[in-house]
Amino acid sequence: MANADPARPVPTASSGGSELILRILSGLVLAPLAVGVAYLGGWAFVVFWSIAALLVLWEWCTLIAGGERSTVLLIAGAAVLLAMLLAATAADAEGSHSVRLVAGGTLLLMGMLATAALASSDRRVWTAAGIPYAGLLGMAPIVLRNDAQYGFLAIAFLFAVVWATDIVAYFIGRAVGGPKLAPRISPKKTWSGAVGGTVAAIGAALTVAVAAGLPNLPAVGLIAAAASALAQAGDLFESALKRRFGAKDSSHLIPGHGGLMDRLDGFVAAAVFATLIGLIHGGVDEPARGLLVW
Repeated sequence: MANADPARPVPTASSGGSELILRILSGLVLAPLAVGVAYLGGWAFVVFWSIAALLVLWEWCTLIAGGERSTVLLIAGAAVLLAMLLAATAADAEGSHSVRLVAGGTLLLMGMLATAALASSDRRVWTAAGIPYAGLLGMAPIVLRNDAQYGFLAIAFLFAVVWATDIVAYFIGRAVGGPKLAPRISPKKTWSGAVGGTVAAIGAALTVAVAAGLPNLPAVGLIAAAASALAQAGDLFESALKRRFGAKDSSHLIPGHGGLMDRLDGFVAAAVFATLIGLIHGGVDEPARGLLVW
């Protein structure tokens, strides 16, 4: 995260403890909700991730778009929603799965061009980038969950990897310390935390794989390691974004966590990676199987 503002009070041990308690309590509410909705699947899952994507888009526009925020948010939100609708209905569209996914991607591109034209010249690229960021956050889990046989397992796999990375990296980094991972971007992150998080992600992924009876555990572990590394890169990207635009948190939606972007920064990178692997290996009909079965 960004360095503390000199005008802000210096955090104390008690304030740090209170923030940790809030983080834990928020996680105890949000994690079961996310897992439960993933288990239900269907339109409950689509609505859940549509709301998440729109909230992330709102945080992005609030952080970057400035005076053009309302207009940009309207156009960008329409593009993101339509793209996710196409992704959600791709599984039910006989013979046109790939067409709908390509159409969704095209909508995101058109939204980027439209918002870039509206944004101020110094923030044009950054404003437009919010559309694929939010859109892919919503589309990737929907595409994976569309796989009737392995969809829920793929989402559970992603949750296990990202959550294990985040939690263990946090505690190992605090306990062990050592050289900083990217001191100019996120001064608190360490190499020990990054390595610990990756090892934990591999362990969590293999636990899911063994419980599900998946074959070729080395391949599953390799995918988990790559997804964990990308999740940490996504975290650093969001930290760099907030630092560039002078924000500590993306918003204050979640007590102890900041904004939704602060919680999903790693997930979006890992989910997009996992979906691409699944589509390449399993095709548009079975992307979750393509991710997990080797």
